[in-house]
Amino acid sequence: MTAPDISGWTGFIHGGNRWMVRRRKSRIERFFSLNQHRKRWGAWRHVAADPDLAAMRERIVEAGEPVQTGRTEKSLDLHLANLRREFSGQPELLLHHATLIVLIRREVRPAESLGQFLALWGEEAEFLCGNLNLRWLISAADTFADHAPDVQARAAAMMASLLGNTVKIYESDRYIRGAGVSAPLPKRVERLQTERVTLFDGMLVFTVGTEDTLRNMYWRLEPYFAAGHAGKILKTVYDRMQVNDTAFARLRALHRRDRTGWWEDEA
Repeated sequence: MTAPDISGWTGFIHGGNRWMVRRRKSRIERFFSLNQHRKRWGAWRHVAADPDLAAMRERIVEAGEPVQTGRTEKSLDLHLANLRREFSGQPELLLHHATLIVLIRREVRPAESLGQFLALWGEEAEFLCGNLNLRWLISAADTFADHAPDVQARAAAMMASLLGNTVKIYESDRYIRGAGVSAPLPKRVERLQTERVTLFDGMLVFTVGTEDTLRNMYWRLEPYFAAGHAGKILKTVYDRMQVNDTAFARLRALHRRDRTGWWEDEA
């Protein structure tokens, strides 16, 4: 029996099990990858030389009923056509932003595409934060985490990505297991006021209504909110988590001690 080729994998051991995590391909490996070249075929048609951002902000994408596929097509033309349908009815500037992220990830004229991405955020950060949904805010954060020119911006972007994806994972787990939103159990809430309950590995259940952990986390995040455009994304993602159906918002609804609140009230 031939041993499997695991040259592209990194291994680690946990609990007696060996796990394999595929590493990123090197630049040379990507250059010689037929699949990578297929993902870039026809790319020249989609690179805007000098985009008029103000005009894009006013124009609305007209591509019929919006459809969000979530699929990544190998054909760049097909993938961007799907994106156009996803952004139908929205400002063209948002589609332009998504297109730039795709071009950057597929390494299509990387310096030019990244330059346009950074310039776009330089001119339209408020508009983008106000109009992009969480999916594309997190995609923008991932792009800053990979390519931002300074370390602090990369750190802020990585926190935004980590926060958004952590919420996505645990809420997905709730959905998969059919764990719909149910009323809090009064006896458990009462128990937490008088004793600490262990979750796992020394972590304790959040003391509903009073605990200061999330407020302190907010204070630690505040300096990163000022880390340029990546910081704006981090603040936007954080704020969205407090008002959408997440554990943050559900715990917020049960909180009763003003001085340990972890959110900003709307003006």
